[in-house]
Amino acid sequence: MKDIELKLVSELMKNSRRSDRELARALGVSQPTVTRVRARLEKEGMVKEYTMIPDFAKLDFEILAITFLGYGTPGPEELQKATKIATDTLQKAYMECICIETGNGFGYQAAVVSFHRNYSEYSGFMNRIKQAAHERYPFMDTSKYQSFLMSLKSESRFRPLTLSTLANHILTLKEKKT
Repeated sequence: MKDIELKLVSELMKNSRRSDRELARALGVSQPTVTRVRARLEKEGMVKEYTMIPDFAKLDFEILAITFLGYGTPGPEELQKATKIATDTLQKAYMECICIETGNGFGYQAAVVSFHRNYSEYSGFMNRIKQAAHERYPFMDTSKYQSFLMSLKSESRFRPLTLSTLANHILTLKEKKT
């Protein structure tokens, strides 16, 4: 990735509402350069969407949960079918989860990140996940589900969710490579 592209991505992560003129001033390049680079990054899929991150506690969310899911060894066809069902379900229904990814670590093969207004809503969410797994995904081991719950209303929050920190970190990665 070129230096200008990296810097532009970083600036957009900090505040995607700024105009191309403002971004050009921050980057020390011309406005047409910013417009052209931004368009290319969007076309290539480097920039997927523009959004903002609210204060979730002020929206009455109390819990941020990271839930780890374990499953056995499904065959490729079974896993492909499960992925299609999950994708279709998530597109049609409101769910508290903002991220579901497969991976591997600590004996788990997937993780779900979700927001909940209270523990009761979190508990209902977990029951729905376990029920869906039982009905649709026989290879899922619901006894292996574990969650790490974070209070969004706690006084002892060290670094709340934001992309500005990641934006700054991205720029340091480029420096470390050189």
